[in-house]
Amino acid sequence: MAQYARIAAVLGPTNTGKTTYAIERMLAHRTGVIGLPLRLLAREVYDKIVELRGPSVVALITGEERIVPKRAQYWVCTVEAMPDGMGCDFLAIDEIQLCADPDRGHVFTDRLLRARGLHETLFLGSDSMRSPIAQLVPGVDFIRRDRMSQLTYTGSKKISRMKPRSAIVGFSVEDVYAIAELLRRQKGGAAVVMGALSPRTRNAQVALYQNGDVDYLVATDAIGMGLNLDISHVAFSSLAKFDGRRMRFLMPNELAQIAGRAGRGMEDGTFGVTGEAAPLDDEVARAIMDHRFAPVRKLNWRNAALQFGTTDALIRSLEKSPDDPLLMKSRDADDLMALKALAQVAEISARASDGPSVKLLWDVCRIPDFRGISHAEHATLLEDIFVFLHQNGRVPNDWLAQRIQRIDRTDGDIDTLSKRLAFIRTWTYVAQRSGWVDDESHWRGETRAVEDRLSDALHERLTQRFVDRRTSVLLRRLKQKEALLAEVNDQGEVTVEGEFVGRLEGFRFRQDKDASGQEAKTLRQASVQALVPHFNLRADRFYNAPDTEIDFTEQGGLMWGTEAVGKLTAGADPLKPQIDAFVDDEAGADVTQKVQRRLQHFIDRKIAALFEPLLALGRDETLTGLARGFAFQMVENIGVIPRAQIADDVKALDQDARSALRKHGIRFGQFTIFMPVLLKPAPTRLRLVLWSLAKGLDIFPEAPPPGLVTVPTDPQSPEGYDSMAGYRAAGTRSIRIDMLERLADMLRAEDSRGGFEAKPDMLSITGMTLEQFADLMQGLGYNAEKGERAKVKPVAVETPATPTPDEGVSETADAAAESAAEPADPAAEATGSDPQPEPASEADAQAAEVVAPDTAAQAPADEAADSPSDATPETEVFYTFTWGRRSQGNRARGGRGRPQQDRDQAKGGGKPRGKGKPRDAKSRDGKPGGGPKGGKSYQARPPKKEKPIDPDNPFAAALMGLKTKD
Repeated sequence: MAQYARIAAVLGPTNTGKTTYAIERMLAHRTGVIGLPLRLLAREVYDKIVELRGPSVVALITGEERIVPKRAQYWVCTVEAMPDGMGCDFLAIDEIQLCADPDRGHVFTDRLLRARGLHETLFLGSDSMRSPIAQLVPGVDFIRRDRMSQLTYTGSKKISRMKPRSAIVGFSVEDVYAIAELLRRQKGGAAVVMGALSPRTRNAQVALYQNGDVDYLVATDAIGMGLNLDISHVAFSSLAKFDGRRMRFLMPNELAQIAGRAGRGMEDGTFGVTGEAAPLDDEVARAIMDHRFAPVRKLNWRNAALQFGTTDALIRSLEKSPDDPLLMKSRDADDLMALKALAQVAEISARASDGPSVKLLWDVCRIPDFRGISHAEHATLLEDIFVFLHQNGRVPNDWLAQRIQRIDRTDGDIDTLSKRLAFIRTWTYVAQRSGWVDDESHWRGETRAVEDRLSDALHERLTQRFVDRRTSVLLRRLKQKEALLAEVNDQGEVTVEGEFVGRLEGFRFRQDKDASGQEAKTLRQASVQALVPHFNLRADRFYNAPDTEIDFTEQGGLMWGTEAVGKLTAGADPLKPQIDAFVDDEAGADVTQKVQRRLQHFIDRKIAALFEPLLALGRDETLTGLARGFAFQMVENIGVIPRAQIADDVKALDQDARSALRKHGIRFGQFTIFMPVLLKPAPTRLRLVLWSLAKGLDIFPEAPPPGLVTVPTDPQSPEGYDSMAGYRAAGTRSIRIDMLERLADMLRAEDSRGGFEAKPDMLSITGMTLEQFADLMQGLGYNAEKGERAKVKPVAVETPATPTPDEGVSETADAAAESAAEPADPAAEATGSDPQPEPASEADAQAAEVVAPDTAAQAPADEAADSPSDATPETEVFYTFTWGRRSQGNRARGGRGRPQQDRDQAKGGGKPRGKGKPRDAKSRDGKPGGGPKGGKSYQARPPKKEKPIDPDNPFAAALMGLKTKD
């Protein structure tokens, strides 16, 4: 070997500044070249030198990039792309320990043996190369550089507990993606760095990490080759990798090369394992921390003196064994395997018949297998390229354009884009070769543009998949302790620092459902912190909002517009519920108290307005004794009590007490004691909510739609619901209690023992068909006997002005026909729907004689004669109702059993509370023998001797008052 100027080996662990030292030495010379192990690292060094000296004097040569200005002085190359015989003043080879690499080692060994600078040569790498360099390079100076910071082993740690500014290393694409996905969910995301990435994609990903957009980096062992990143901890997710031939465990020096990326400058670093990786042995961990490794004993070597006479001669020269025992023949690389495969092809063998064609074939075989599909497919592609070059001297433009066009697409996922990038790297390499294409500048620009587009798309997909920008931005701001800016739009959507984080519903923050794990915690922390001013502003607006903006739901919720702001809870008194405000803890106690006070004011005023008569009843201090106790029960039951539930208490009330209670609007109905004004929809809706709260129900039953006289009976409803809703269950349907009392008034005029039919007024007030009315009557305890008869067409007949039951003939009849409407005065209400005893006077008999004209009796006698003799008689369905035993189901719902008049008849006193006159001898179907069965008629009994008036019966008291007037 010729003697050159200074040759030095700068050896030591990572983070010693070796590469920086080499750059400084190169720039101290007029010209220089530096060989680097990775395209990514070459690009990084090129950018640094361009910053120092400008792009006009710096060249970049890799397999896929070629930037060579006319006045280039400094050349930055990958080791494989270093030009031979440049004669530069300075030359450096980085990571010289790769001489021992099974795949690429022969290239580095060749540079160690043959590459020299005119004035200075540097070999940079691990101290394990000291012995082989000393033996193979005479006169070399060794420069030992120590690590500038400490490296400490921290053992195993879960990814979820990984500290920020950590790099997790995986040795397969699948591992890298899985770890990055986990970090996205738990830590907000990670940057991804792999050797297969284009420099543009890699730089964009590194920028995410270096700028602090993410705090974690997931990488392959590519980061071990000189990439200078701000990493404080390196964690190995595996200790084995596939080296292209087999799975093998990494050597301690290989682990150290990667672990050494932790710590930068004077900052100490740590390393450890994570995931399924087993903890390092103590000896291995100590060797890495102390930088003590076994020396390299063998270097991979391949003959550089190639014979191009024939393909066989070329193969033999490539397979030649070294003479030096320190060197060992390299295993077959991809280029040699491709050469052997093409040499077996007859056409290729025929074309490669002389030295230039064999050399051309060898140049084609050195195209890297970027696609990594299979050796056979790669060999087929090389065959096509060689034929084009040998036959035409160029790769055809249209053929090359077609293949580039197929790749020039930015749609697809990460894997698809990665494959396209691998494919375009092949054509980028071809375009970089001198003389292989017609317009080198054009095709280099085309392939570079496609690679840039694919690189940008891949970076976008990687970021989209593995980085939650929202969480990473918030984490960075929280870490920097900056005030976060939150905005809330009209729809309640919350953005913090421009990132959507969730919605503000009332005074509770609902964060985005896509967030989970640590991401969700970060979002919550950052969002609520930024929302504190908004909570206070909202609380002020809410406190001053009118009651019209607030409402309650039928499940006890409290709404401010469309937003839930609280709920009602049971208090000591049904009419005094408590408030549970929906306010996030982070909003502060002041906001919570303000919302709670405003809601309490709202519900108190709502109850005071809708239940004013009931509250007035409870406050009436003039009520004493039984009346006061009765008023307490009315308030406790929110204005509606089934009569059967307090029958004894009603019976015990004297007339003065009843009169005093009626002044407050209480109606003593036959079935229910109630306040008609509280049956309106608004009080009913609130009453059901308050009742449900007092009952402790999980699901509150809803109020029936307003305006309906009857509704379907729900057998699953809780006990007492019908009364609170203002209805009484009767069969399959429930009837409104005020309309039931009107119906009861009508039924008093009917003969419940002998039987009666439904009157049109009965059907009218219930809004039912005859069949539905029959079911209702059975639900009230009546028997309904269905029958058919010939339909008789009614003829208009002038009838005397006989008063109807609704009109009445006296004050007594008015009382019997009283409806559920609010009474005009307490005196009229006094003769309302209380059960009536046996009539004890003529007035009572007159009131009982009010009968609707019998439709059948009004039909003319000769109507049948007028009908055609051959016409089929038209029939109609009718029901005859008689009092029967009330079913157990209705009794359970608080039914009173038999009507009052039938109970009186059962005791043997008084005439039936039906028609005062004997029934017509003609039956309902026109045949003699009147009565429902056709053979029996009922007549009024003679009046019995007067008995003492029952003071508890308001109806009897009213009759006595009439007699007194007479």
